[in-house]
Amino acid sequence: MTSANPTVTLDDEQRRQIKDIVCEILEIEPTEVTETSLFKEDHEADSLRAIEILAALERSLNITIDQAELSRMVNLAGVYTVVTEASAR
Repeated sequence: MTSANPTVTLDDEQRRQIKDIVCEILEIEPTEVTETSLFKEDHEADSLRAIEILAALERSLNITIDQAELSRMVNLAGVYTVVTEASAR
């Protein structure tokens, strides 16, 4: 059982902001990424880029994300989940 508040969800604007951050850091167009495309395999992201994404999300959204969550942040869907959980804390 998780301690996340199930009422916390991301709205379309937040999802767009997250996608924009990811695309900027990965240097790809928003049309190139889907919720399930893998950052490493499909977009050639390395671990440094993943850390940059995490730091940018923390700054932009004023949340704290544990670095252990990086293993779940392999695509946009994973990032949305991690950000939702971090926002619920």
